Amino acid sequence: MTPTLTETVMPDSQEMTAQPASSPVGKFIVLGLFALAVGAFFFFDLRQYLSLDVLKANRDKLLFYTEAHYTTAVVAFILLYCVQTAFSLPGAAIFTLAGGFLFGSFVGTLYVNIAATSGATLAFLAARYLLRDWVERKFGDRLAPIQEGFAKNAFSYLITLRLVPLFPFFLVNLVSGLTRVRLGTYVLATAVGIIPGSFVFANAGRQLGTINSLGEIASPRVLGAFVLLGLLALVPIVYRKFAGTKA
Repeated sequence: MTPTLTETVMPDSQEMTAQPASSPVGKFIVLGLFALAVGAFFFFDLRQYLSLDVLKANRDKLLFYTEAHYTTAVVAFILLYCVQTAFSLPGAAIFTLAGGFLFGSFVGTLYVNIAATSGATLAFLAARYLLRDWVERKFGDRLAPIQEGFAKNAFSYLITLRLVPLFPFFLVNLVSGLTRVRLGTYVLATAVGIIPGSFVFANAGRQLGTINSLGEIASPRVLGAFVLLGLLALVPIVYRKFAGTKA
């Protein structure tokens, strides 16, 4: 069922009955997987392959492979991007550029959206499974006002966080998992909120040969546009508060 803009989360009692109790063994396994993935990424220095220079140096090979094995290339791209996002690893901008370069601005944006949303959802669920109970026990009283505000306006808040580039993508994934926002609301807001940024980078990927740095893509004008979009997403919240005060 698709959530509405003002949909709130389930009460704690309902949510507790809908979710199985967290297993210490299960948490240990999830933590182990995260530690293994992150450790392997840095131990084998995989970050060196996720750079603009490497992408440009291998552009012909990547294009040739994509044209010869399109379906395999799409599946591999989505899976790799999803893993990168799920484990909060560096390289999202390069993946998005590659998506536009290999698949085109619009189709590339679609594949990026599927991969990034899926990976963000996995990161969200991992943070919720591993940390939310502990955070609520430790800081429940102090977080209550934040939880209440987030529950009432979850969709608008998440759209703003996704649009405004001041908030790192991986951090929003993890912090959102510590709130009581519904999974459906989180997925929808993420999928919608990342479209503008994904399209800007995917479209830039079509002119890969003319790009010398990622800073050329995220120009002040583009960043300013994202900020304005993010502020527009907060308009319903401001209106409801203003209407409530007048009443």
